[in-house]
Parts: sequence; structure tokens; C-alpha cells
Amino acid sequence: MAVFNRVDFDNHEQVVFCSDKESGLRAIIAVHNTNLGPAVGGCRMWDYASDDDAVVDALRLSKGMTYKNAVARLPFGGGKSVIIGNAKEIKSEQLFRAFGRQLERLNGSYYSVEDVNITCDDVAIMNKETNYVLGLEGKSGNPSPFTAYGTFLGIKAALQHQRGHQDLSGIKVAVQGLGAVAYGLCKHLHDAGAALFVTDINQVAIDRVVNDFAATAVGIDEIYDLDVDVYAPCALGATVNDATIPRIKATIIAGCANNQLAESRHGEIIREKGILYAPDYVINAGGIINVYYETAPEGYSAEASNKHVEGIFKTLTEIFSRSEKEQKSTHLIADELAQEIIKNGL
Repeated sequence: MAVFNRVDFDNHEQVVFCSDKESGLRAIIAVHNTNLGPAVGGCRMWDYASDDDAVVDALRLSKGMTYKNAVARLPFGGGKSVIIGNAKEIKSEQLFRAFGRQLERLNGSYYSVEDVNITCDDVAIMNKETNYVLGLEGKSGNPSPFTAYGTFLGIKAALQHQRGHQDLSGIKVAVQGLGAVAYGLCKHLHDAGAALFVTDINQVAIDRVVNDFAATAVGIDEIYDLDVDVYAPCALGATVNDATIPRIKATIIAGCANNQLAESRHGEIIREKGILYAPDYVINAGGIINVYYETAPEGYSAEASNKHVEGIFKTLTEIFSRSEKEQKSTHLIADELAQEIIKNGL
């Protein structure tokens, strides 16, 4: 399995393949860059179609964490880990303890937090074998509400830039994926008066949002064709691609998923189409911001975390303005901002 010549390999400092026969653990840890501090990023569990897909995900997500942490002005580098397998079938204390031992071997170059299909309870089991985990109950806890809040503020920033107001009353939002973060986002949107159109592969998740927030359920593939104001991708990545862009009627793309653009060129395509894109690693940084305050010298403060998360609005406003002025896609402006911070420091 080649790594160094992959298009997604971006001078990553470490790519570690982990296995444990007794627990069945198969995992990949990717440390992209530690210029600003130790790499911090989520661990996700997913039943990848191939090992190659898992490698690509780890490489792309770890680079995204480097940029996310930089733009959020956090003293963290970027890393990510993936555990290969079906979360409904392979989760066990033995597996998470084995993964914790793998983290310990990295000696602090990478700290893991929760991500897709990984809970605070799972991280607590890792913590039995290593201190190189964050997002623990009793400290910063579940980061999902902070990610949801930041995403909500990002949608408001996009509305303000594009339409000159932040009023969500009657604004139609298509939410793709209804995990913990998306549920919180739907609550914020519903409370602000938005009309929700939702989809997910999990019918239970759909029913919950429909019942709680008067949302309209639509088919998995139908979500792209809706006549809505905002498309909010909140599932896995690459949903903005050659096949979906011609179908998207929304004038704003703003959601909490990672790696929403299938390829960088898609950012320019949607800009030319008049769609305002909130770069994923900027809008969804609320969770990692909250995790940072677990490490703050003065101790964790939800109030300080929330105040920092509210800065996402200002950061996106700056990116939108620069994009318009320079006639360059928002994701490239965000990348430039991240690279400036990584090079020059916080």
C-alpha cells in the first residue's frame, strides 16, 4: 500500500498502522503537522470498503485538523485516527484499551478525541491505557453541542454576508445526516424559525428530528434537488461533487461535515455558480475549541469556550469578504489564512 505518492499525502509527519490480534483492532493514525503544538483530532470508527479508503480518510482528515486548529487559533497541530470496522459489531473494552496503548506509544505527538461512532465512554476506556486523550466527561465532555453551535453561527454569518441579515425565519435548510452534531444544529435552526428538510440512513434519527422539530423527511438522494436556501452537509465528506453540484439549488452551503468538497476545484465551480460556501474546517471548529479549554491552565470553562466558538462568525465574515474582494473561492482563502498562521505562529 503506497502512501508517499498519494495525492492526499501532504508531507505528513507520521502515518502509523496499528493492529492487535486479540481485540481485532485495525487502525490508522495520521499526524499531519505539529508546528503549533501536539496534533489533536478525532478518532472515528467506520466500516471502510477498503484499507485504501481508510488511509485516504486519515490523510485528508488529519490535514483538515491542522488547518482547523490553526484558523481557530488553537495551540494544536493536526492529526486524526480511524478504526476500521462496523461500530455496531466490533466495539469492546478490549479494543479501545488496545487503541489506547497505541496512542501511548506515540508519546504525546497525537491526542485523540471523539468523532464519528466514538463516544465519550469509548474515550474514557482509552484513558485507562493513556493520558493522550481529550474530551473526557467531567472535563470538557461531549464536544457535539459546541460544534453544533458554531455551525449555526456559520450559517448566520453566511446569511449576513449574502443577504444582509441573520434572520432565519422561513429560511429553508436541507440537513444531510442527523448525528449528534446535526441534531443540535437542527434544534438551533428550528428555534430560530427555519424550515427543516432532513435525511439520514438511520430512520430512528430521522423520526426523532421530524418529531422534535417539525422537520420534513426526504430521500437520501432527494436532498440535493430541493428548492432550499441552505444545504447543510452533516454526514461524511465529498458530497459536493461533479454529480451533485448541477442539482444543488441552495445559494449557501454550510454544514458540519468534514471534507465537503470532493476536490478543490469544486470550490471554484460553486463560487462561479453563485453559491457561498462556508469552509468546513472553519465552520465546524466548535468541538475542538471546546476540547482546548480542557487543557487551559486556569481549568475548563464552558463560558470561555462558548465565547471562543462565537469567533467563528467573525472568522467566516473575514473569509467571505476576502473571497469577494479577491474573486477567489472561500476554501482557498481559508487555506491561505491557515498557512499564514502555521508559518508565523499564533
